[in-house]
Parts: sequence; structure tokens; C-alpha cells
Amino acid sequence: MILEMKVPSPGESIKEVEIATWLVEDGDYVEKDQAIAEVDSDKATLELPAEASGIITLKAEEGDAVAVGAVVCLIDTSAAKPEGDAPKVEKKEEAPKAEAPKPAAAETKTYATGSASPAAKKILAEKGISASTISGTGKDGRVTKEDAVSAVPSMGTPTGGSRGTTRSKMSMLRRKVAERLVEAKNTTAMLTTFNEVDMSPIFALRDEYKETFKTKHGVGLGFMSFFTLAVVRALKMYPTVNSMIDGNEMITYDFCDISIAVSGPKGLMVPVMRNVENLSFRGVEAEVKRLAIRARDGQITVDEMTGGTFTISNGGVFGSMLSTPIINPPQSGILGMHNIVERPVAINGKVEIRPIMFVALSYDHRIIDGKESVGFLVAVKEALENPTELLMNNDVKKALEL
Repeated sequence: MILEMKVPSPGESIKEVEIATWLVEDGDYVEKDQAIAEVDSDKATLELPAEASGIITLKAEEGDAVAVGAVVCLIDTSAAKPEGDAPKVEKKEEAPKAEAPKPAAAETKTYATGSASPAAKKILAEKGISASTISGTGKDGRVTKEDAVSAVPSMGTPTGGSRGTTRSKMSMLRRKVAERLVEAKNTTAMLTTFNEVDMSPIFALRDEYKETFKTKHGVGLGFMSFFTLAVVRALKMYPTVNSMIDGNEMITYDFCDISIAVSGPKGLMVPVMRNVENLSFRGVEAEVKRLAIRARDGQITVDEMTGGTFTISNGGVFGSMLSTPIINPPQSGILGMHNIVERPVAINGKVEIRPIMFVALSYDHRIIDGKESVGFLVAVKEALENPTELLMNNDVKKALEL
């Protein structure tokens, strides 16, 4: 029996996928539920499992765009599983071919030994070039000024080294990311406000409790839980930032679904943590770890990246000092985290060295005013600089569930 395998629908709005990689070869025997291909949609990379065991015949090439419901391969379910490796056929050794006669060596080009003009001598002397290495075009091989100028390499002219180029097709996911970034720039009134955060209090808490936290909960106490809970607190104070535009209406959410931008093997992924207002430090860290691993392994699903009311992007892990993050539409705000650098700051009239992070909030000015955006970012800063009181209700061990 020949089974036709069709492309399943990865999501309601997805009409086609792209064959990113075949994990098997034409004619291979595959087992049921074995991953046979990776397919790219405009939202995620998914594995395609075999629907039955048998010999597979591929019907699409890598890079092909295939409509949802189209046949991508055939599986002969009546074929028996081969036992061991098939015997290899030895190739007969071919008789050595007679060597073709070598062409005569090309005549070596010689240069005339005529003298150089005074102008040519000056140009060549400045560049340290010997006149004997130049073929003169003047009378009796005389090196002219034009010959000297031509012999001097121009700073704007390539003089060796690789100048190759490689052209490759962008994945469907990368193309969709590009479309959404351009859409965000073209359809929103995006503005960015900045601030800086003294990370000393968080450093002190992590130094004191990170080992105990990891031992008890199995996850590290990172910066993302502090930032995520600081964002949730600020969203409750400034609900307009937790809103988005739908036609002529503004939708404001009473829950916080936080998208976190993570880098995966296929590009930027933005999975969503649901109802973060109900999560503790342990809950946030566990969810961040789970989503990051799934993104790294290419297992993120469309549902896990759908929705989200606000985004947090951490460019600091790559060394970014400052940036203006682009809104993730249809959301209206995104917080950009950056690297932490020891900087001199004024504390009570004295200069001290503190670990400082620059933070940026990009927002849609169509519904979020400057007062709200600045107030939101200040609220995030206040919570991060006083986490014990504002994020932990003055009970660190209870907040960390220790």
C-alpha cells in the first residue's frame, strides 16, 4: 500500500510551508513517527514525522514552497524492513589513462630595459617600485609617466584577495520576520525613551541566594525574572502600555502575556509566557528556561509564539550597550535590556563605581503618550533598584520560595 503524506496545517493562518531540510534520503526505510523533514512556516520551524513505516519516496526538494495539504512524499507500507546493510558492489579499477602531452611552457614575458622619464622616476621612487619591473610603452621601451601611474596601485582598486559572493535563499521564517519589522516601522508611530538602572541591589540578592535558589528549584536566579516582574508591576500601573490598536478601537488587557525574544538556530523567535502576573520568580525562571530550550532545539510551536501583550528583548547577552528595539506588532511596547557595565555614578555627592544597565522602551505613540511611556520606564527602574520592597514585599525568602 502506498501512503501519501501531506503537509499538515501548522496553524490556522498558515497556507504554505517550505521544506527546510530532508532528514532522510529517497529510498530510505523509515519508522512510524520518525522525523523525516524540517519544515519552515512563517512563524516557526517544525519537524514532520512519518505517518507509517516503509520505504519513502520524496516528492519535493529542499527549499520548495509547498501548500498545506499537498503531497510531499510517498511511503510504501508493504515494503519489508531491510536486514543489515546492503552488500556493496565493488567497482572495477579502470586502466590508467595515458598522460596527455604537457603544453610547452608559455614564453616568459620580459620587460624592456629602457630608462624611465624623470616624471615616471619620481612617481616610482615615491612608491618604491623598480622601473625594471614595468613594461614601458615609450620609444625603445622607455617607461612613461602614464606607465608609472598605471603601475601604482590605487587605494580604491582591489589588488588581490577573495572577492567571492554567496547567494542563498532566505528561509520563510526569516522573510516573515523581515516583513513584520518593516510593517512595524511603517504602520506605527514608534518612539523610544531611555533610562539607566543601577543593578547593585539585584547583584547583591543573586550573590546571596542564587546557589540556594538553584539547589531547591533546579533553575538559576537570573535577571529575566526581576525584569519580567518589574514589567508586570509597571503594566498594572500604566495599562495603556498593555494595549494595542484594532481598527478604530484600543484593546486593553487585564492580563500580562509577555513575549521574550530569543535567538534560535533559524533566527529570532518570540515565544510567549502566559499570565505572568500569576508567576513567581521560580515560575518565570522555569518558563524562560523551558521556552529557550525549545527555541534552541527548533521545537517551538506556532501556538507558543501567538499572542503576547508586551515584549522583552535582551540584546545585552550579545554585548549591546544601547539600542532602539522595534515593536512586535500588534503590540504597542517593547523593553530592551542591554549589557551591564561598571560606570562611575554620583551617590550622595560622591563618585562610586556601580554596575549600570541602559534600558530602552519603544512604544506606539498613537496610543501611548510621553507621560505614560516615561512613567512606565521609571516604574521599571524603581522596581529593579529596590526589588526587596517593590517586587518581594520585604520578604526575600518567601518571594524566592526558599
